Amino acid sequence: MELSIGKKEIAPKESLENILTFGLKGDFQIALWKKPGQNKVEVILDQDAPSWVNPSIEDLSPGFLLHPFQETPDKKALLIQAKHYFSLDLGKPILDSDQGMPWQQVAIDAAELEDLLTEKTCTTRLNGEKVALEETDRGSFLRTVSNGIKAIQNGELFKVVPARTKSIRLPEKFDLVATLLHLFDAYPNSFVNFFHIPNLGTWIGATPEVLIKTKGHLFYTMSLAGTQKAKGENPIKTAGWTQKEIEEQAMVSRYIVNCFKKIRLREYDEIGPKTSMAGELLHLRSDFRVDMEATNFPQLGSVMLDLLHPTSAVCGMPKDRALAFIDAHECFDRSFFAGYLGPVNIDGETAIFVNLRCAQFFGEKLMLYAGAGITEDSEPEHEWEETELKCAVIGNHLQTRNQP
Repeated sequence: MELSIGKKEIAPKESLENILTFGLKGDFQIALWKKPGQNKVEVILDQDAPSWVNPSIEDLSPGFLLHPFQETPDKKALLIQAKHYFSLDLGKPILDSDQGMPWQQVAIDAAELEDLLTEKTCTTRLNGEKVALEETDRGSFLRTVSNGIKAIQNGELFKVVPARTKSIRLPEKFDLVATLLHLFDAYPNSFVNFFHIPNLGTWIGATPEVLIKTKGHLFYTMSLAGTQKAKGENPIKTAGWTQKEIEEQAMVSRYIVNCFKKIRLREYDEIGPKTSMAGELLHLRSDFRVDMEATNFPQLGSVMLDLLHPTSAVCGMPKDRALAFIDAHECFDRSFFAGYLGPVNIDGETAIFVNLRCAQFFGEKLMLYAGAGITEDSEPEHEWEETELKCAVIGNHLQTRNQP
């Protein structure tokens, strides 16, 4: 359903406020996103209960797919079906539909949005237990990093990616839609998203990492690792990378290549590594492309989705040992952080991203999540600083009403 033909011209901000207010008020599942490099915001509303589905993306009905970091029974994922789909071009005037949008059938007061967000924010985990809103203290994280370095030096791991949480209070007069619009502008090359599933979670994020993308006969994935703050007038040109960061990114690339080898796929293009920018941060990235028609592999998207998640960029290598380390040393449930999310089979394209640079709403507070890739050359203090930079992707861009 496109917001296109109508009588009354309305601003994008007002349209998004109306859609989100209507969705929260009616206990809809909500998914809102803007893809990298596009000026179009897409929204799905679904009032039915969430569906756990087999993530065979080629067979799924159009919708928004979500999977937590930890493995689920039968490896199933959540699908918010595209029962109501809206597309807004931020660069063009938006007109109210002649036939009327669903929210026009009820009284909508956009000023209610933030109150509804506080009221509807769930405080339960995927297993139904209450969440203890506790942030990771600095000392605990530094000890975890040190333990990870020791495990690598002892030959137990090649790499591990411990994560931490950081709790911040939302500003008074917090403005959700202004924050989303600000993130669209600040991170044009990231997948900016917001999703709400009643009783399961409400999240916001701006992730730079594609897990898998398919369109027509083309398949795409990337390896992304290494983080530094963008500096100077031309940060990409002047960026310098340490051996630790180069090796960390190379491990992720090798992980992808090994997945190709498992399925005997030899025909692929690899471009990189090269420096890429996501807002204020720089990363090392390599791109991988496959012609599914030429390789006679039409289900490559689903196969690679299963093999790649969770990637070494969010857990480590070897995968099983890294996951065991994380389970033993992290004192919180990652939930959807470092899981995957994105639209499937909408306009002939599927685009699934790793859920990074994200935060979860808890009433008047926001829980930020960030991880750091640990190798034998890591320094605990530096890794703490890296997670601070990643938390700032969301934390530094919260907007208030009437803020320029």
